Amino acid sequence: MNKNFLFSLKDCVNKLNQNEVIAYPTESVFGLGCNPDSKIAVKKLLSIKNRNINKGFILISCHYSQLIPYIIESKILKKKYLLLNKKNFFTYLVPAHSSVPHWLTGNSKFIAVRITQHKLIKDLCFYFKKPIISTSANISGKKPCKTIKEVKHVFGKFFPVLNGLLGNKKKPSKIINLLTGEIVRA
Repeated sequence: MNKNFLFSLKDCVNKLNQNEVIAYPTESVFGLGCNPDSKIAVKKLLSIKNRNINKGFILISCHYSQLIPYIIESKILKKKYLLLNKKNFFTYLVPAHSSVPHWLTGNSKFIAVRITQHKLIKDLCFYFKKPIISTSANISGKKPCKTIKEVKHVFGKFFPVLNGLLGNKKKPSKIINLLTGEIVRA
């Protein structure tokens, strides 16, 4: 790991622990993320993006175990293997645990989750010790940022960014209802 990445990783984990919003490279575009359990952090994220709270968010994690507090595991046991397939680049809608706050699920009883294979996000979630919110780095309705320079232009030169490169995907992940197989976002 290079020094710039390690410094930015430490800074981003600190910012997440302080209920701040960060930007980070994903498989296809830069994302914005925060502590999913902090109403303060989520309100900041909603304000930055000019996003409606009723849409809900994606949780991105480095490992299945990080998602357990957010999902009703007993309802997905027969399809859990789909979530764990490392070759998939899918986000799955799964039944949300009753304790999951409205700001994560929006107007739904489901929560969107993805186990990432992107090394930088895996490191981020590993050191933060839980999943983070994942939404595209943009103002709602605008094009997502694809470079650190674009992130700094849109959100300010001091906005915390995990220093690294995007993955090789051209589009954001498909969103699929894990129970029904229905494609929610192609």
